[in-house]
Amino acid sequence: MTRLATPQICTMTELREPQKVLDRANGKPVAILKNSALVGYLVPAETVSQVEPVTPLTREALRDLLARTRETAQPVLDYLRDK
Repeated sequence: MTRLATPQICTMTELREPQKVLDRANGKPVAILKNSALVGYLVPAETVSQVEPVTPLTREALRDLLARTRETAQPVLDYLRDK
């Protein structure tokens, strides 16, 4: 069973009238189901415009991040080395 990332759902049949689906969702993403299986998500444009773009890390910023988290990650790395 697939976990849905949103409580709003619609069927492929309901997508014949997408505006009704979006109005019912009140600006939240909608899971699209076909034969009770998840096929995708319908996300309103106003929701996407609210998302802040992520700036890619520079090489130095990535190295700093790895150095700061090394102590926390080391036990996991040691465990994975033996696998």
